[in-house]
Amino acid sequence: MYRTALRNVLAHKARLLMTTLAVLLGTAFVAGTLVFTDTLGDAWRSQSAKSYADIAVTVGDSDAISKGYDRGDRDPGAPTLTEDTRKAIAALPGAAEARGVVSGFAGIADRKGALIGDGFSTTGTNYVPGADGNDPRYPLHDGRGPRTSGEIALDAKTAEKGGYKVGDTVRVAVNGPVMELKLTGTLGTNDPRIVSGGSLAAFDTATAQQLYLSPGQYAEIDVKGKPGADDTALLTAVRQTVPASDSIEANTGRHLAAEQERMIDEGTKGMSTVLLVFAGISLFVGIFIIANTFTMLIAQRTKELALLRAVGASRKQITLSVLAEALLVGLAASIGGLLAGVGIASGLKALLNGPWGANLPDGPLVIAPSTVIASLVVGVVVTVLAALLPSLRASRIAPVAAMSSAEQPATQKSLLVRNIIGLFFAAIGTGGLLAGAAAKSVNLVGLSSAALMVGVFVLTPLLSRPVIALFAPALRKLYGTPGKLARENAVRNPRRTAATASALTIGVTLITALTVVGASVNKAADDSSASDLKADYVVAMKNSSVLAPEVAAQIAKIPGVTAMSTERTVKVRSATDAEDRSLLTAVDAAAFGRLVDVRVTEGSADALEQGRLISSVGYAKNQGLTVGSTLDVTYPDGSRGSLTVGALAEGSNLVAGLIAPAHVVAPHADPTVGLEKVLVKGSAGATPELKQALRDATGSNPLISVDGQKDIRAENQRAVTAVLNVMYGLLGMSVVVAVLGVVNTMAMSVFERRREIGMLRAIGLDRRGIGRMVRLESLMIALFGGVVGVLLGIVTAWAATRTIAGVFKNITVVVPPVQIGLFLVAAAVIGLLAALWPARRAARTDILGAIKSE
Repeated sequence: MYRTALRNVLAHKARLLMTTLAVLLGTAFVAGTLVFTDTLGDAWRSQSAKSYADIAVTVGDSDAISKGYDRGDRDPGAPTLTEDTRKAIAALPGAAEARGVVSGFAGIADRKGALIGDGFSTTGTNYVPGADGNDPRYPLHDGRGPRTSGEIALDAKTAEKGGYKVGDTVRVAVNGPVMELKLTGTLGTNDPRIVSGGSLAAFDTATAQQLYLSPGQYAEIDVKGKPGADDTALLTAVRQTVPASDSIEANTGRHLAAEQERMIDEGTKGMSTVLLVFAGISLFVGIFIIANTFTMLIAQRTKELALLRAVGASRKQITLSVLAEALLVGLAASIGGLLAGVGIASGLKALLNGPWGANLPDGPLVIAPSTVIASLVVGVVVTVLAALLPSLRASRIAPVAAMSSAEQPATQKSLLVRNIIGLFFAAIGTGGLLAGAAAKSVNLVGLSSAALMVGVFVLTPLLSRPVIALFAPALRKLYGTPGKLARENAVRNPRRTAATASALTIGVTLITALTVVGASVNKAADDSSASDLKADYVVAMKNSSVLAPEVAAQIAKIPGVTAMSTERTVKVRSATDAEDRSLLTAVDAAAFGRLVDVRVTEGSADALEQGRLISSVGYAKNQGLTVGSTLDVTYPDGSRGSLTVGALAEGSNLVAGLIAPAHVVAPHADPTVGLEKVLVKGSAGATPELKQALRDATGSNPLISVDGQKDIRAENQRAVTAVLNVMYGLLGMSVVVAVLGVVNTMAMSVFERRREIGMLRAIGLDRRGIGRMVRLESLMIALFGGVVGVLLGIVTAWAATRTIAGVFKNITVVVPPVQIGLFLVAAAVIGLLAALWPARRAARTDILGAIKSE
């Protein structure tokens, strides 16, 4: 029986080709994902280890680090890391050197004034020369390190991107006007943020402290140990030396390196999980193709299998022989998929480093034994499981079938059982979707969508006849006899049609759901920005940091500005907030209502001008606040005060938490603390002149954005579109696999109906008519899958949008008709293209040879 299985595989190489390709593509996706993420993780770990190679102990001040990046509030009486602390640590036994570090954001402008990088990976730090004049963290490529406030050094890649050479003037910005500094040198670095495409600006220590902290203050002190010194003993001594504070913590370099490695592992694991989900979708689509292929092969070999039963083969032997065929196909496809996956990982890395400019760290491809095992096991198991039902069906072929026709129609009982199962899953899925939408449960909606999809897949043989019947009148009218025959062929074997269409349905369902959710989110974001924002422009930092306080004064001097309000958030301690996370957003009481649509639901619309608070409804509900509630708060400077809630308002992006009048908060807040944003309204509205004036007033800082309502909408749409494009790309593999399924089914169907096609040719149907019949049959199957997929996708998207209604207020389901129409057209085109080769083969069928065939 096993020799028979091997002979059958060799005899049906062409017919198994598409099945092999489907498994190969799915396995390649799995292998490529594992190799790519392992390679990326290994390279990042290697870079991270180099960063901590010469560090025995690190002392970090989390408050200072936070202030360096967001210029936030800090308790003025809290201990800090100072120059005296650094000197005391450097004098400890076992310490060879103690290096004070300052860090924050620093945007580098190219020669056209545009920001180099994305704003979030723009790093500024201090250059700390050793005895030889060089900072060991940043080896010099050219020139020297910065020594005065008018000098700067850049990492070599950033200098190259900006077209800068040593001696050039570089435009650099933090959170205020642009500084023009002389480039004294270019540096190398092992920092993963920089290596992965970020930028590095190095200042002398005094300048960095002035920009990010305070003179003489450090965010971190890195300690290098003497040869042979014990890190643990040195750590104990350092902890006894540094000031006692909740924000100051000391750890060994080994500990930080291990923590960084853990974070890298978590990050690559998350990336791997997402990619493997899409690989799983491709393999799931492949299951339909595999099952369909083996079902058709078994149907074509009914007499052969029945004769084997007649000469003594048992049911078990028949089942195992079919599974052995599947095992051979799966093994061959998995080996090919593993090799293709290695190529995919290598190509993806080259693509990201090349045209896409991701600058991934260098390192060899990592092909772990677990990757090889997982790829082979996944491919083989999927293939064997998909062939299990066809193999069981083959074992039930009675010996008497050797004397009957090869086609064994499904019994009414089996169809009834199938429909009952399908209705059960569809009902469970529908009920779960309704419940998940009502409870806003993402997990329940996801599971219910899967159940509904399974139910519909099981019911597709039942659905195929009425849906395909919708196309019949048009086909008969436009194409006559070929159109009528195509319709009859499409519904002749509902199970086969369903399995072929289902592979395409999965891809269309997911793509439709993503598109509808994306359109709905875009519409909600547009409505929100249009309804909440009355200001013409919003001035803010691109990296979510804070603006320098003097920016507001510069904007106020612009002619034509009729209203403006700064937004500064300060943290206060309140007895009503058990988690101690009360935030007050201080705004201009008189102008805020002209710049933001504050939809007051209870209390006075003039609450801010009366010196009272406005609370969003959601925050008030969580904290048990009502109009008239009094909050006893402790401000950042340690002083205490009482605030009264004067109004409750609908929550939005601009109205969240507690909003307070600026004149109430200002006496208790650090005046050097930055601003979240500045809202501006001009006398002539949003004009190019006002926008340019705002850019000029902010010193043409490349890190500062000046966005109007159109800009905000466009940015929201770009963000959603970028996510959708990535998802479309990942789902593209499942669509390719589905296309292979249509090609395979049509090709095998043509072979199966060879005699029938010969008879049609004999009674007068020409070659063009035969080819058209096959193409129209494929078109109807693809359209059937597309229609079902679109409907499932819309239903799933409706439930998904309900789960995010809390994030996007008043979100509604938006079904973009043009895109949905394009999906159906794409399904039709897929059907026609998939039928080209089978149709050509059918049209060239030899009449006499086909009539004589069994």
